[in-house]
Amino acid sequence: MKDRVREAVFNLVGPSIRGTHALDLFAGTGAVGLEALSRGAARATFIEQHHPTAAVLRRNVAALGADALCEVVTADTFRWARREGDLGPEPRAVFCSPPYDFYVDRLDEMLALIGGLVSSSPDQSVFVVEADRRFDFGLLARAGAWDVRVYAPAVVGIHRKKSDHG
Repeated sequence: MKDRVREAVFNLVGPSIRGTHALDLFAGTGAVGLEALSRGAARATFIEQHHPTAAVLRRNVAALGADALCEVVTADTFRWARREGDLGPEPRAVFCSPPYDFYVDRLDEMLALIGGLVSSSPDQSVFVVEADRRFDFGLLARAGAWDVRVYAPAVVGIHRKKSDHG
């Protein structure tokens, strides 16, 4: 996620990050999850498949003295999500910023990933999904509940999970 997009996203989700468990999927160097911590997330889990990049991420976490608040998982995000264990009861802030081609080449997996995380997350969780114009946010469950913004070439969808009972 580019710096200007990240800034715009955090301006939109701001206070809803406080106290959440941030999940930075396809984490890269961890800039998004680390920003979530700086905005008040209680803890962060980073999922990054590329071993050298995950090593850089671990160094970034250590350099910030955030080891106690962070877990870096070197794994395929799709596989990790299918076997995700108990992530705790607190609401989540889920950031999903994969390579844009995944929305073309692995569309079914992306829809299953996002849909599964939305359905399994507690109420008051917030989801930020970054794609490009090739992805139709209308394919997601509760499509009308996604606030979609364009920051060309990025397209970002934000969803806040609320109770079905109120």
